[in-house]
Amino acid sequence: MKDWTGNFHSVVGCLGASNHSKEEREENDFYATDPIAAEWLHKIETLSHDIWEPACGQGHLCKVFERLGYNVKATDLIDRGYGRGGVNFLMTKDKFDGDIVTNPPYKFAVPFIDKAMRTITEGHKVCMFLKVQFLEGKDHRELFELYKPARVWVSTSRIQCGKNGNFKDSMVAYAWYVWEKGFNGITELKWFN
Repeated sequence: MKDWTGNFHSVVGCLGASNHSKEEREENDFYATDPIAAEWLHKIETLSHDIWEPACGQGHLCKVFERLGYNVKATDLIDRGYGRGGVNFLMTKDKFDGDIVTNPPYKFAVPFIDKAMRTITEGHKVCMFLKVQFLEGKDHRELFELYKPARVWVSTSRIQCGKNGNFKDSMVAYAWYVWEKGFNGITELKWFN
């Protein structure tokens, strides 16, 4: 006798596959990150004093970095009452002499990473909080061949991302993907949390 009555939807739901979710995706892909993710990144990576969070939402990550003493530039396409709204990161022209750290809108993760890598100056980092599943897929492989991550930090505990900033238990596994401008070594896979 089976002690589990799950089905196909249970599996893809746990993986965070939005095309099989009972709920509609948030229109602008706003899934706020639990601030604990920023605290962990601070513990596992040496970050620049200057950080740009280009998808700042309501400031969940930024507020932690500010409390920890970083100089944070907070922007977002949508004005959610924190940082500077109306800024389309993908259309910005300026270079940034610091690290770019964000949980990008998942459907725009590849262009966000590409833009961030072209925006930072030598010796700085791009840190993206993404699903572990981001490691798979043809488009992602091409991105990883163009920009080899220095490290992928997999969270051993589930960190929540809340639709519209409303947190609930997460079944999705996340990781911090870290790129360094000029890095050309072997990507390290590590764990935290």
